[in-house]
Formats: sequence, structure tokens, C-alpha cells
Amino acid sequence: MTTAPQPISIMSEPECWDRLSSVGLGRLVTSVDGSPEIFPVNFVVQDRTVLFRTAEGTKLVSTAINDEVLFEADYHDDTEGWSVIVRGWTRVVRTDEDRTRAEAAPLRPWTVTAKDHFVRIRPSRVTGRRFAFGPDPVDRAPAS
Repeated sequence: MTTAPQPISIMSEPECWDRLSSVGLGRLVTSVDGSPEIFPVNFVVQDRTVLFRTAEGTKLVSTAINDEVLFEADYHDDTEGWSVIVRGWTRVVRTDEDRTRAEAAPLRPWTVTAKDHFVRIRPSRVTGRRFAFGPDPVDRAPAS
């Protein structure tokens, strides 16, 4: 007898990094003037960090002034899905060596605006969950 997959399961950290590496759009969660803000960003995984590009503005400033940020990426199809959350801190790429590494990453702006700043999220914690989709397990038929 085969057992059905668990509807929710915890992913290991290596699996989280593998899944993050398979997608290119995520959400940066930070704080601006004491209020939470969320920014969609295209990104790549490089050396177990999350790397994205940005222009001057609120997103760049918020990554510089906040001690911690969250980053979330996910994926789903008709039968399954997953979600990974990275908790960490951001650093604008500044050294020549790190800038050279960042520029070598396959990360290009999606819009035709100049995004001259690379930002790297250094993780303090990486967690993820996998979801198996299926029918509602509770019979919701009205009682007779």
C-alpha cells in the first residue's frame, strides 16, 4: 500500500536553496518609516546569498537602514507548491571583488530603468515548506 504525500512538509535548508535557485522573482520585505513594505524583485542565488539589483530610491534606502529583512519566493502548479523564506540582513555590494562577482551573475534588470546597485541578502535563517494540493479532506456535505 502506498501512502499519500503529506499536505505540508518542511524542506531542508539545502532543498530551500535548490528551490530558490529555480525561480527568479521574489519579494523583499522591509520597513520604511516604521511601516512594513514589500517590493517584488528579480534575483539570483549566489554563494548561498540572495542577490538583486535596484535603482536609487526607497528600496535601496530601506535595505541600508534596517537591521533585518525578509525575502520570500515561491512556486506552484496544479498539484504542488512551495514557499521559502530567508531572514537576514542586506548589504549594498561595494568592494571591487564583490561587484565583479555580482556582475558575473545572470541578473539583468527586467525593466528599462538603470539599476546600478547590487544588494546582497546574507541569511541568518532559511526555512521552507512544500505543499501537496488535493481535494478538501473534510466532507462538507450537509447533514441529513
